[in-house]
Amino acid sequence: MTPTIQPTSASLDAWTREVVRWHFSPETGTPFWIDRAKTLDFDPLRDIHTYQDLDKFGFFEDEWLRGGPVRRWVPKAYEHKPIFTFETGGSTGVPKSRIAHEDFRIDYEAFSDTLPDKFFPRGTDWLHLGPSGPRRLRLAVEHLAQHRGGIAFCVDLDPRWVIKLIKRGDIQEAERYKQHCIDQALTLLKAHEIHCMFTTPKLLEALCEKIDLRKAGIQGIFCGGTEMTPQFHRFAKEELLGEEIYFAPTYGNTLMGLAVHKPFDIADNYAVIYYPPSPRAMIEVVDPDEPSRLVNYGATGRVRLTTLTKEFFMPRFLERDECEREPPCEKYPWDGVRNVRPFRKFQTTVVEGVY
Repeated sequence: MTPTIQPTSASLDAWTREVVRWHFSPETGTPFWIDRAKTLDFDPLRDIHTYQDLDKFGFFEDEWLRGGPVRRWVPKAYEHKPIFTFETGGSTGVPKSRIAHEDFRIDYEAFSDTLPDKFFPRGTDWLHLGPSGPRRLRLAVEHLAQHRGGIAFCVDLDPRWVIKLIKRGDIQEAERYKQHCIDQALTLLKAHEIHCMFTTPKLLEALCEKIDLRKAGIQGIFCGGTEMTPQFHRFAKEELLGEEIYFAPTYGNTLMGLAVHKPFDIADNYAVIYYPPSPRAMIEVVDPDEPSRLVNYGATGRVRLTTLTKEFFMPRFLERDECEREPPCEKYPWDGVRNVRPFRKFQTTVVEGVY
């Protein structure tokens, strides 16, 4: 069977052209991309017609996002708007930075539409038990709660400190820090009427060792991190939470936004299946040795990300994750990914900490 090319819809192609025009136009464009265009052997404004045409750019280099000046990533159309800068985890050196104006709000409002009101009741309050500091996740979860009519309570958690502790072999101190974060969460859960939350797999398991979340009033949890495996998915649904609490696995990062889970189907055998927020971001699964080529459905490959918003354009970025390529489903008629995990070639160099 030869590798199949992911079909692109007319709407994705139209959005691609609009985003490229925006970032390369002198009136609205991004300084980085306008300068970059001078080095290319094609004209992005003239020669990009379809999503597949983005292959002309080659692969986006993560070093472009490390260091400054960060304003080179601010489109001219937003130069007088309030700008956020969000950082990646920083587990592989100098953190990558992404600017934002409204993207995180747009992404999480779209994600909100996928959450069932029965388990994520509107008007109820949330707990964010995850990374804080310069990451977009905390502000995004806070906006999600506000968008749904609630208030978000947050713990103070620095995953970079956990990574430092693990790298120097101080596992006991890392465990103490994790318990410090769990203690913060327990205090909030006991003091306030919180019914929804975000956390990571490791922290969810640690929290459930201290408290019965069903008795605490939690009704819905969305959860993401590198430890989100089929084994943990089953463990969370069958042992930690039961049927009373809705469990929504998610896959996201600062550069992509948020991919949503396929609705649970026992036939999937607890595989963790995600679909990207098309057309604002697209995930493809490619041959690690030939990353311009998609693998077959069901085959294993490396995650290749393309982000397409008017705030941030990032074509063909090779993530540090691998997975299986998942075919479209009824709810999400574009490619997805199954069982995302750290890319095997990086496993010895990347420390994930509390994720």
